[in-house]
Amino acid sequence: MASVELTDIRKVYGGNVEAVKNINIAIEDGTLCVLVGPSGCGKSTLLRMIAGLESITGGTLKIENAVVNNLGPAERDIAMVFQNYALYPHMKVYDNMAYGLRNRGMPKDQIDKRVREAAQILELTHLLERRPRELSGGQRQRVAMGRAIVRNPKVFLFDEPLSNLDAKLRGQMRVEIKNLQRQLGVTSVYVTHDQLEAMTLADTLVVMNAGAVEQIGAPLDIYEKPASTFVASFIGAPPMNLLHVSADSSGLLLKDGTHIGAEGLAIPAAGAVIGFRPEDLEVAAGSETHLGGLLLDLKVRGVEPVGAESYVYGIIGGEQVVVRVPGRSVSEPGEQLRVIIPKEKLHLFDGNGKRI
Repeated sequence: MASVELTDIRKVYGGNVEAVKNINIAIEDGTLCVLVGPSGCGKSTLLRMIAGLESITGGTLKIENAVVNNLGPAERDIAMVFQNYALYPHMKVYDNMAYGLRNRGMPKDQIDKRVREAAQILELTHLLERRPRELSGGQRQRVAMGRAIVRNPKVFLFDEPLSNLDAKLRGQMRVEIKNLQRQLGVTSVYVTHDQLEAMTLADTLVVMNAGAVEQIGAPLDIYEKPASTFVASFIGAPPMNLLHVSADSSGLLLKDGTHIGAEGLAIPAAGAVIGFRPEDLEVAAGSETHLGGLLLDLKVRGVEPVGAESYVYGIIGGEQVVVRVPGRSVSEPGEQLRVIIPKEKLHLFDGNGKRI
């Protein structure tokens, strides 16, 4: 086990394309750090730099307090699990898991012990004599993890390992990976574009955008206090609603010019963005007052029942929003609803999208 420390890490391609910009992350020993962000944000490039598969343009990378910038992948004592499994199709599961250890010249009895221990942990013992083509996607992914486990590395690296699986299997594998990481206690860095996957797996969550870090923290802390409108709109399903507002002499103006009262809410003269989660809106009854929050008119565009709750999609002040309501919604497209946002549930961002 080992800590991983990135200090001012940069990656520049072709002399002027900066793919990774001054990244600073301290990953504690034995924790699972998830890098999440949209495609092209630099998260996979950063993971490959940790692995030694990409050179580091600038900054310092330490594993277990030792600088590894100029060490090759084999010298860093890491194990990587890839998106496409990368199994040898002609080899049985046992041989796929044992291959790296044989290349290191490890004695046969030690190899057998490690492979069978890993197979037992991953419930692969009954599959050791099969070949990859005889396995399901989830079983292949467990074999890929087993191949990493037998090496007993200092750090596990996961590059979108669940993206090829169906939704149900992804959910099952998330639980397996989290339990496995806790059981082994190995420091792990996990890359995904799936924010639900990131929220459920991470001890430490790193949200990336355009090659830079937007926010680092515990998943629920980031969900409850996003540092920017980017984080607010990326983390959460459905994401946070965002309304652009400006101040006038008697309250606030929404994007389409609709006037709303907002006692006690300080808005910068240059305008701001108000954020609120779909579950934090309440549908007002009749002529109910704002009850210490914002009272807004919502025009329903559609309703999406998902079982125990429903999502009501609509327009407020010319901008799209979604409201999460329990059970079945009786709202119909074209209907006007009055909704309340309690002030303690509001998030305020400046004109540059940074949290106020």
